[in-house]
Amino acid sequence: MISVGYQPSPSRTIYSDRFIPSRTGSNFALFDISPLANSPAEGREDGSGAYATLLRTALFGPDAGVCSPGTPDKLMRLDGKNSSVYPSSRNIFRYKTETRQSMHSLSPFGFEDALPGVSHGPVKAARKVPRSPYKVLDAPALQDDFYLNLVDWSAHNVLAVGLGNCVYLWNACSSKVTKLCDLGMDVSVCSVGWAQRGTHLAVGTSNGKLQIWDASRCKRVRTMEGHRLRIGALAWSSSMLSSGSRDKTILQRDIRAQDDFVNKLAGHKSEVCGLKWSYDNRELASGGNDNRLFVWNQHSTQPVLKYCEHTAAVKAIAWSPHLHGLLASGGGTADRCIRFWNTTTNSHLSCMDTGSQVCNLVWSKNVNELVSTHGYSQNQIIVWRYPTMSKLATLTGHTYRVLYLAISPDGQTIVTGAGDETLRFWNVFPSPKSQNTDSEIGASSLGRTQIR
Repeated sequence: MISVGYQPSPSRTIYSDRFIPSRTGSNFALFDISPLANSPAEGREDGSGAYATLLRTALFGPDAGVCSPGTPDKLMRLDGKNSSVYPSSRNIFRYKTETRQSMHSLSPFGFEDALPGVSHGPVKAARKVPRSPYKVLDAPALQDDFYLNLVDWSAHNVLAVGLGNCVYLWNACSSKVTKLCDLGMDVSVCSVGWAQRGTHLAVGTSNGKLQIWDASRCKRVRTMEGHRLRIGALAWSSSMLSSGSRDKTILQRDIRAQDDFVNKLAGHKSEVCGLKWSYDNRELASGGNDNRLFVWNQHSTQPVLKYCEHTAAVKAIAWSPHLHGLLASGGGTADRCIRFWNTTTNSHLSCMDTGSQVCNLVWSKNVNELVSTHGYSQNQIIVWRYPTMSKLATLTGHTYRVLYLAISPDGQTIVTGAGDETLRFWNVFPSPKSQNTDSEIGASSLGRTQIR
């Protein structure tokens, strides 16, 4: 117990269970309150001088210092009178425009070269997409037809291209060109599609027949019928192959079975020009010249989802590899929009008007981005960041509609084809985080060669 009249020694510090905040940084003049006299022990509150300097610089800027209380700054009050403001607290409750934080500093304080002993690590620079193709191939007789799909890139790094009545293969590692087949004068190639694994290539023809080729042996292994008109769209799902035709139907084929097809899907009112299986092989998306986007399951003969928002032909279709059920689709000249759908909840997510005919879409498997190719009127290629749909790059060079698009197996490179009879190779996507070496494709020298 402390007796009445007890006077503590000035050299002793009394500790209690009460928290008494420090008011050294308070601006009493703003509230017409006279500041109390400085306590003798005030100088000991900050503890370490170095820490106090670091903290003061972080909070109030590199120019903040300790000014003598006897020389306060003057601030004009609302009533027109001058009041004293202590410099150490002048930035409190005040919007600061004079202190700009560097965007290249990882320090939470945001000041470069202001804090001795504090190191700053540079932020990784924004990814730059090269604006020019690193390789151009001449592709004579590459058709300028919106409804065809004449370019595909295999898991074994081989590009298949339909030129007129022939199919050519280009090995991306060796740049070797091989002529796979010649269909004859009366038949032209309308679509090509590689199996997900292996070396089998499906070739859709103008007479409605579907050919299966073993590219490793350059040998045709099967011809399948069922369509009455040209086959412009193909999509593989393991051993299942879907084909879309101008006869408005989609045929489901099992290449292991003897029959030419196991199911016929009817629903479109015009030519089927876009087909894509989801990554889990459970859903098939189809687009047609009837401006419709349909989604089918593995066993349905009628679409389970119907989307009618597009106002032009739907050829561009792409499933996201990052989010289950996320589907992107693009419309033709009268539509020009990229739309996003959630097939799990059957909802329309968003729409982006691109200003040009949307010919193709493909997602990056390495990052949450996608690329679109366009026709009338700008013939451009756009790299988008999803879901903000901000443009990372706009690539130009084709002089005709960019009707064909395929992506390399490593997910870094795209190839585009147009009616200007060229194939252009672009490095647009980053490599996977686990990949430490440059792509074999990207290592090719810049040049222009002929694919046949």
